[in-house]
Amino acid sequence: MNELILMAHVVFGVACVLTALWVFVDALNASASNQARIRRMSCAAAIFMWLAFVIAGYWYVFSYPADRAIILKGPWPFAHRFFMETKEHLVILLLLLATFLPIAAAGNLAANKDARRVVLWVAGLIVLLGLMAEGDGGVIATGVKVGLLAR
Repeated sequence: MNELILMAHVVFGVACVLTALWVFVDALNASASNQARIRRMSCAAAIFMWLAFVIAGYWYVFSYPADRAIILKGPWPFAHRFFMETKEHLVILLLLLATFLPIAAAGNLAANKDARRVVLWVAGLIVLLGLMAEGDGGVIATGVKVGLLAR
């Protein structure tokens, strides 16, 4: 069951990154015809991020303590000390940005270049930080694997 929870977290995180990328590309070519799609995808990115966050919170409280012990006793303690700590802080920023994205996309992006610029920056930061968080998660998972192999 823990693996399914962890995979759901990853799936929703990746879905957030992909929808934010979609918003970014649509906002580059903002017009009256794609404004509704930008708004829908912005909301989807926020929903995906919140789902990833809630699922990760459950996993972190109930499953991660055992993994943390394995990581800290293994050859890659930095997987927790640096990468998990970094991910914990990135996720808060991602959550704020993803929550703000639908608010920023509510304006007329085709007519308002400043609003479009804000959406582009927010969506771009979500993509960049989301990829960093995914990479951090990969290092953390590897930290568990090498910790188990070192036993």
